[in-house]
Amino acid sequence: MVYNYLELTPLLIALIVWSLIWKYIALWKCGRNKQLGWFIALAIINTAGILEIIYLLFFRKNMNKRIVAREVINKRRRKR
Repeated sequence: MVYNYLELTPLLIALIVWSLIWKYIALWKCGRNKQLGWFIALAIINTAGILEIIYLLFFRKNMNKRIVAREVINKRRRKR
């Protein structure tokens, strides 16, 4: 089969934009949650947004709860 590469160009551009959007969102959340291991993995590994979506769905929420819990504990300690 011979493909006309001009026909595949819009699909390739859409895939790149899709991947970059998810990558930037996931990297932002990793940085905010101070998850260096995830940040490095997501920055290096390109999976067309799949690994980024997995991170955002399953691993980010746990860190947010821990951070909120730490903030509540720290506020209570300051009041004493």
